[in-house]
Amino acid sequence: MKINADQVADHNKHYLENHQEGYAFLQQQLGRKGIDATKITEQLAGLQVAIPSWALGAGGTRFGRFSTGGEPGSLEQKIDDIGLLHTLTRSAGAISLHIPWDIPQDASAIREQAASLGIAFDAVNSNTFQDQPGQKHSYKFGSLCHTDAAVRTQAVQHNLEVIRTGDELGSKSITVWLADGASFPGQTNLRGALLRTIDSLKTIYAHLPEDWKMYIEYKPYEPNFYSTVIQDWGTSYLLATECGEKAYTLVDLGHHLPNANIEQIVATLMMKGKLGGFHFNDSKYGDDDLTVGSIKPYQLFLIFNELVYGMDNNTADNPPLAWMIDASHNVKDPLEDLLQSLEAIRLAYAQALLVDSNALEEARADNDATRAQEILQDAFRTDVRPLLREARLQSGAALEPLSLFRELEIRKQLIRERGKKTVATGL
Repeated sequence: MKINADQVADHNKHYLENHQEGYAFLQQQLGRKGIDATKITEQLAGLQVAIPSWALGAGGTRFGRFSTGGEPGSLEQKIDDIGLLHTLTRSAGAISLHIPWDIPQDASAIREQAASLGIAFDAVNSNTFQDQPGQKHSYKFGSLCHTDAAVRTQAVQHNLEVIRTGDELGSKSITVWLADGASFPGQTNLRGALLRTIDSLKTIYAHLPEDWKMYIEYKPYEPNFYSTVIQDWGTSYLLATECGEKAYTLVDLGHHLPNANIEQIVATLMMKGKLGGFHFNDSKYGDDDLTVGSIKPYQLFLIFNELVYGMDNNTADNPPLAWMIDASHNVKDPLEDLLQSLEAIRLAYAQALLVDSNALEEARADNDATRAQEILQDAFRTDVRPLLREARLQSGAALEPLSLFRELEIRKQLIRERGKKTVATGL
């Protein structure tokens, strides 16, 4: 199904008057602080976030999976679903593919379909954390770090195939996340596993097209709980540095030990010019992959505060960042979850753009921790939703995307088209 411009326009009529009043009031309040609401609106409108192909169906847990119904059974249907999100928000203009879950049968046709919906192809993601049907060697004991050279070669070749697929689609980057590690002490030589991983990543890196980037993801635990080869941002940074100038660290907000200072990680990586991008999600205990901003909205704001500062003070020439969502949920409608995540990302970005950086630096110079906190929380507590609505209005999107999604009964229509007991590809 598709949402047409008339449906969006009719929806906006019901909210337009209230929105205009709210936006005019906020514009006036911000103007008194010397903040240009129009400029911030333009910056918000320019932020595009990639939707992962694996987030369009119910992800489930180790204990069970509950289908939403109407889930996309093909890559074509996934792109159609992202088209719906992009029509509603005008902020979901990219897709991040997971290979081999979503290998296109006809790359040119898939690329044409995506382009017709205003969707580009962001980073492609390799998968060596699962054995695929017909696979010769198993990844049970690792992939790029495996003690058997034949297994490592197979894993490297898979990544090269992912690059070739992405190149056909117009992608410009590959994300590598490894489940490689050990479940028990003594199971593996920790130094040896890292050295073999470095060697494998260098081989992949050597095959990158000239204008491509490699994003190296990290995770402290799961599925291996004793050790993970790329367990933290420092190891990822080390690997990226070993590989070369086109390799960067990718930060997944759920891939940290409890209470990690992620904003400090972001600041350091940007200072070194090695921050490649983000997988946005939220968590309470671990890699929960919950809706962005649903648990720790203040942390998300603080992260964006460092991002805005880093982009404004880009002395290390850090490249433009890849913005991606990484979610796997079991109780919400996947499309509604993604709509909420898109809203939370833009919300945190808008709040960060309100921070009076000059006043904050003065407070820091005076070691005035109280004043510094007040400056940050003043921005965080500002209701910036009128700015987000105005950005959507100017882009031709819905003022209230989630409300329109429900008004049009999109999930019911998808169930009628695809069936009730569907399972998204790759899940």
